[in-house]
Amino acid sequence: MKTKIYRYVLFAVLTAAIATLAYYRHDIDIEAAQRWIKSLGWMGPVIFMLCYTLATVLFFPGSVLSLAGGALFGVVQGTLYNVIGATMGATLAFLCSRYLIGDWVRGRSGTRLMKLVEGVEEEGWRFVAFVRLVPIFPYNLLNYALGLTRIPLLQYSLATMLFILPGGIAYTYVGFTGREAMTGGDGLIRKVLLATTLLALTAYLPRIIKHFRNKKTSNQ
Repeated sequence: MKTKIYRYVLFAVLTAAIATLAYYRHDIDIEAAQRWIKSLGWMGPVIFMLCYTLATVLFFPGSVLSLAGGALFGVVQGTLYNVIGATMGATLAFLCSRYLIGDWVRGRSGTRLMKLVEGVEEEGWRFVAFVRLVPIFPYNLLNYALGLTRIPLLQYSLATMLFILPGGIAYTYVGFTGREAMTGGDGLIRKVLLATTLLALTAYLPRIIKHFRNKKTSNQ
């Protein structure tokens, strides 16, 4: 009985937090948040990754935070912090769905979601890799949906971290380029062209994966 009460309380808190964040999302000053995090020194990356984790659980768009990570920390460190934060958030949402609110998620699952669950049951981490690279479902919703499956936590987390990397690099670099554009960094045109190319490759990658996946399926 107490466990059910805890689940309902947690679900109510998550729902209220998601609704509040969605309502005020346009009032959030990303630039002010960047200045604040940067002023924290070595604690800045830690705070940033924790914020990314919480934002992922609360359905805040990860692309916004990835852009901020690139602007704040540069390409290499920004990608590292973005991917770690997104993976921690995905893992936390996965655990919430599996152990706390899975019954609620399952009761409201549509046909497409149940097909996703069946796909993970059949292919394991390979299906997780596929849905991370090919955005069939929004990233944040997918985290909760995958918690309904029986995939081991370690496989889920590692597959998530590895296969969100292409998109993570692209968005981080775009954020870095945006900062360079505002500060007048050297080689701006080259950086803008590279950022555009990375985004184009990220957008085209799902088509390539679907092509090879369908070809493999037809040969079986």
